[in-house]
Amino acid sequence: MSTIQWELPPRRRGMTGMLDAFVGPGATKAELLLQFGGATVAAVAASLYAAAVQPEWGIVHRLLTAVFAVDLIGGIITNATSAAKRWYHRPQRGHWAHLSFAAVHLLHVVLVAWLFMGGRWDFLLQAAGILVTSILLVHFVPLYLQRPVAFICYSATLLFFLYGPEPVTGLEWFVPFFFLKVLMSHAVREEPYRPERGAAVTHELD
Repeated sequence: MSTIQWELPPRRRGMTGMLDAFVGPGATKAELLLQFGGATVAAVAASLYAAAVQPEWGIVHRLLTAVFAVDLIGGIITNATSAAKRWYHRPQRGHWAHLSFAAVHLLHVVLVAWLFMGGRWDFLLQAAGILVTSILLVHFVPLYLQRPVAFICYSATLLFFLYGPEPVTGLEWFVPFFFLKVLMSHAVREEPYRPERGAAVTHELD
């Protein structure tokens, strides 16, 4: 059994407090396993794929590919958890906090446009414009419409980049996973379901 719990448990101190600030206080062992396990698998898979299709890439490109995979796949899973939903959508965080989250992640797009696409700044402008517009739309419609509006924006984004700018070989997954994390997984407010106390495997960390 699961129940909706918006009330946040206290954030811990020290290193565990830093983890709480990233994944949300009260994350269960199962949630953490999904997040860090998924990020690890993504980094290995992306690195192996890049090595196969882009053998000429140097250490910088290979390292960034692994970092993108960890952050995007790990972030998709993390932001989709109920622990993160109630943390990132707590009352103290307003629209600007979510726009700031998106702005920070545009650094990924800057690096791709600069180092992987040879200075394709039109790609940066397109991605930034679509992302900011989508997040504004999601956050300024009534709550019950957030999810369908986000799906509309995400679908339109995929179509635009599918038939628009040619993706970088080895990073074809970047755009769909980038928008899946920042728009679909992070920006949409959803109910935080939590397991009952004492549930096996999924109990919250002390």
